[in-house]
Amino acid sequence: MEARFELNRERALRTFFELVAIDSESGGEGGVTEYLQKWFADRGYETLRDQAGQTCGSTGDNLLVHIGGTMPGEAICFNAHQDTVRPGCGIRPRVEGDRVVSGGDTILAADDKAGIAMLLELLERLRETGVPHRELYYLFTIGEEIGMLGAKAFDPALMPCKSFFAVDGTGRPGSISVAGPGAVAMRADFHGKPAHAGIEPEKGASAILMLAEALRSAPFGRIDEETTSNVGQIGGGKANNVVADSAWFTAEARSRSEEKLQKQVDAVRAACRHAAETLGGSVDFHVEPTYPAFRQDPDWFIYRCCVQAYRKEGIAPRLVQAGGGGDANILTGKGYQCGGISAGIYNCHSCDEYLDLNDFEQAYRVVMRMMTDPMDN
Repeated sequence: MEARFELNRERALRTFFELVAIDSESGGEGGVTEYLQKWFADRGYETLRDQAGQTCGSTGDNLLVHIGGTMPGEAICFNAHQDTVRPGCGIRPRVEGDRVVSGGDTILAADDKAGIAMLLELLERLRETGVPHRELYYLFTIGEEIGMLGAKAFDPALMPCKSFFAVDGTGRPGSISVAGPGAVAMRADFHGKPAHAGIEPEKGASAILMLAEALRSAPFGRIDEETTSNVGQIGGGKANNVVADSAWFTAEARSRSEEKLQKQVDAVRAACRHAAETLGGSVDFHVEPTYPAFRQDPDWFIYRCCVQAYRKEGIAPRLVQAGGGGDANILTGKGYQCGGISAGIYNCHSCDEYLDLNDFEQAYRVVMRMMTDPMDN
């Protein structure tokens, strides 16, 4: 095996464990930002730390690193995000065979600290072997798990490279997300009329009953092969003996079709208005775009580079239609050509999350090829 493909598993795990030991739930990424700044400074690289944390309400910031190329070819920006979901504090990782797991009471934070650890290990290997590589950028974002806030705040003028590749996601290497959904957030605030629930309930108009009727009649769940919708939170009322004059819920809708996405929003809005009017109240309905739809073009350099790397590793590319969103959705909307690979993460966003080290190593080799292999004609 060529030296560039020999993963130093012990060092990669040490880096991963160091990152996992830094609590960085969304909004608290400052420790990871500082770790990365020091890591690159110790190796002679300059970092650009933007002020995204001020916009996103985070202790950290997006961090951009430029690594000059030593071979001809188009540049690629590789990405991983610094934040984790909850519960992500006090993580106790351990190795079980070819897996890394948590203590069972927290996530593992392989999503996406495995991606960060891989990118750092790849650069260590390039430095050790002196293998020629294309011009590279590393972009470490904040707030990915709560709406890609760091990517939204990132100024594209800071990075001239237009090929963007995220080391993130779940499952074994080989998949190529050729399309991903756009998403919107919805909130409905119902307004009723208060009354004493024991003496004169007929004088009231229950906002909670309006909410219940709206949720009963609106479509949620799997709408079709391209579209989903979910109710996330509900609340309302003041006391058991008062007819509730206020109630609310939040929801989301996702679809790879903009037309279907709008149709779902319209259906939920109509159900809310009908329920409120029928039961003697009113509703304020708010919609906020979360991220745009994402679709890869087979003619993009980043797509062709990824496919070539898979095939050279003996992996048949699997074209998939994604159901989730990530930084690529946002940066596609900012003019970047985006792709991505899983770092061998499974059961993410749960306390059963684990990192498959064999899949991690395979993904490492794929990304190394993307960094160092010239494109075939």
